[in-house]
Amino acid sequence: MTVQKTSADLYQDYVEKMQKIADVRNAMSVLGWDQETYLPPAGATFRGRQLTTLSTIAHELFADESLGGLLRELGNRTDLSAIQQKNVALSLEDYEKNRKYPAAFVAEMSSATNAAYHAWIKARKENNFAVFEPLLAKMVDLKKREADILGYTGHPYDALLNEYERGADVQMLDTIFRDVKNSLLPLLQQIALRDVPDRKFLARHYPKDQQWEFGLGILRSMGYDFNAGRQDVSEHPFTTSFNPRDVRVTTRIDEQDLGNMTWSCIHEGGHALYEQGLPAEEYGLPCGEAASLGIHESQSRLWENNVGRSLIFWQHHYGNLQGIFRSNLLAVPLQNFYKAINLVQPSLIRTEADELTYHFHVMIRYEIEKGLLDGSLQTKDLRDIWNQYYLDYLQVKVPDDLRGVLQDIHWSHGSFGYFPTYSLGSFYAAQLYNTAVKQVPGLENAIASGNYNTLLEWLRNNIHRYGRFYTSNELCEKVTGEKLSFKHFLAYAEKKYGGIYELNEQ
Repeated sequence: MTVQKTSADLYQDYVEKMQKIADVRNAMSVLGWDQETYLPPAGATFRGRQLTTLSTIAHELFADESLGGLLRELGNRTDLSAIQQKNVALSLEDYEKNRKYPAAFVAEMSSATNAAYHAWIKARKENNFAVFEPLLAKMVDLKKREADILGYTGHPYDALLNEYERGADVQMLDTIFRDVKNSLLPLLQQIALRDVPDRKFLARHYPKDQQWEFGLGILRSMGYDFNAGRQDVSEHPFTTSFNPRDVRVTTRIDEQDLGNMTWSCIHEGGHALYEQGLPAEEYGLPCGEAASLGIHESQSRLWENNVGRSLIFWQHHYGNLQGIFRSNLLAVPLQNFYKAINLVQPSLIRTEADELTYHFHVMIRYEIEKGLLDGSLQTKDLRDIWNQYYLDYLQVKVPDDLRGVLQDIHWSHGSFGYFPTYSLGSFYAAQLYNTAVKQVPGLENAIASGNYNTLLEWLRNNIHRYGRFYTSNELCEKVTGEKLSFKHFLAYAEKKYGGIYELNEQ
């Protein structure tokens, strides 16, 4: 006689299977983190083999029919909790999507990603896009095939967008970026007529060791738990999480640019606080994962811009910074420093762009990715296309590949569809921060005194603890009372930069 398992027993079987898959994926993440921080060059080939093997194992585990049967059985049970039901439903959705990928394609993609990453590194060292272009062409071909595997009804780019921001599509993003152009261009045009704040003091010599220690202090003050993470140096700053108790950040240091490291620390710290705040008891399950990349980016942008570039933030930290770099900053008043760190000016590098022109950097990448996927653009022409876009949108001339088409790591990772989430994140951040200020009495006074516990607690209670339980817009509406609206970012930008550039006097 066969004894039917209870829902509790079945759910435990499901948890064990999902956590085993998570273990394999996180082992891959450890190798990926090492690849971008400490891997010796001679180990690159074997590292690619190791990552390919693990990605194949993870795919096979998640595509196993026994898991599908278990998920379908649990989906029919009515005695699961709301969180358990959501975990099962999302896992089944992910499972059905994963089953579409042939194992051979997964292995080919992993191998191509490893080769493309190392070609990108080599191309950057040689400042030559031609070194990377053949590998990028291969990656684009694979992403086209992936879009076909996943399926789409409109633009092939839609299939890849949904991997990062469920429900997003080209039509939605075309509308958003049209609104960005229509709303931000008039503000940028007003700012362009005003005097440019002096920021030469930010480009003086700032020794790396002192920068490093200051950055660590900022991370600690934000609430980043170094018992559950660490910071290292990488070519491109990033955050990686192996579980909520091991979340690591990286930064890069330019001794002639204080802002490079400072805001990459704050930005990546925001990502890391989100990962450290996800429910550890949901490890390996959807409700233990971030809601979306747009929401993830909202956490980094909220800390970097709404907090980290605010006057109240530096009212607390500036004295310490002056003490560390006395010869550079002691004679610079706080107001001058505040204006300098919020300089609005078209530039070459996305990660160093101000928070207004930044969205044009994102739009350029979005237009390129969309064109590569539908075949209207070719990788062999990408250097010229990139340079022309920068001239058209930002009125800047790109001097070389390093500061142009080779500046981002994302395409070497195959992360097509990722870039638009950066802009979405800024817009979510403005709306969430505005709500936090309204809901938490004295929040900005606490920030001005260097106390971020209140803000972090609000984010933990309203964003972090839910994982993937809600979609981005569901979560936004639950927290703020309305779906994502660009008006909040525009109001924030007009108030902040209207004050900095004295636009009300113009």
